Amino acid sequence: MKFKDYYAVLGVSRDASQEDIKRAYRRLARKYHPDVSKVGDAEERFKEVQEAYAVLKDTEKRAAYDQLGSNWHAGQEFSPPPGWDFGFEFQRAGSGGVDASAFSDFFEALFGHGLDEASRDRVALRMRGQDLQVRVPISLEEAYRGTTRPIHLRVPDVDTQGNAVTRNRELQVKIPAGTVEGQHIRLAQQGAPGFGGASPGDLYLLIEFEQHPLFRAAGRDVYLTLPVTPWEAALGATVHVPTLGGRVQLKVPPGSQSGQKLRLRGRGLPGASAGDQYVELKIVTPVARDAAARSFYERMARELPFDPRADLAA
Repeated sequence: MKFKDYYAVLGVSRDASQEDIKRAYRRLARKYHPDVSKVGDAEERFKEVQEAYAVLKDTEKRAAYDQLGSNWHAGQEFSPPPGWDFGFEFQRAGSGGVDASAFSDFFEALFGHGLDEASRDRVALRMRGQDLQVRVPISLEEAYRGTTRPIHLRVPDVDTQGNAVTRNRELQVKIPAGTVEGQHIRLAQQGAPGFGGASPGDLYLLIEFEQHPLFRAAGRDVYLTLPVTPWEAALGATVHVPTLGGRVQLKVPPGSQSGQKLRLRGRGLPGASAGDQYVELKIVTPVARDAAARSFYERMARELPFDPRADLAA
């Protein structure tokens, strides 16, 4: 894949203002528009100009592209460095993008198909700020009880000279109790600033659950695998079970089997309709480490004849 110098495509310097970039685009778009241009490769040049403009007029895409540095040259073999886009979010939360399939593999590798509504053919003089989305990983305990988290943002902006810049921001955000994985929390007007006096965009927090050593969640329901002894499963027992709200007692019915699920009603994540906790039994057989243990198992084999594979007979 070849590196594309978007500044060279538009014929502007790397410190060009947004107004300079817009003027350069308009001039070149008129020059290479396929409907009017007599240049042999006008259609291809027009696509290159559109692609360059889609990146450089979008303050966040431009800031991310600038972060790659100025040591790359047009036509040079290129692969995005790991983590090059850390702290940037190119997709507008909750909205679809326009088709960017005509753009190059270079654009696809950096920005995918996230050409959003702010990257259409013309820049409005007054435009609402871009919506931003940030992934927020939390523990299941935090989802159960609620928490407050600091969120660090790098927000695209334009300085007084019209140059694309990024500004660091920190927000203290409240994650309410009962938040589920995949949930979007909207913070109104906490996204990118607007242009021409328009209002800022919104910030969307996308909740992700960190891996837990005991539990897994599906919606508001919580699942736990519970080891039990053969005699607890066979005879029944009352055992202590961990939940997100603390330890509770659970009755294991006589004759329980591995894989059997027992429900603790309302012990999942809280909400208008609280989730449940499902406990999946796993029978754990003690190892016969000495002669006495082996003798015990031999006696069971003699006195409790049982074929767990009887149903598999052909």
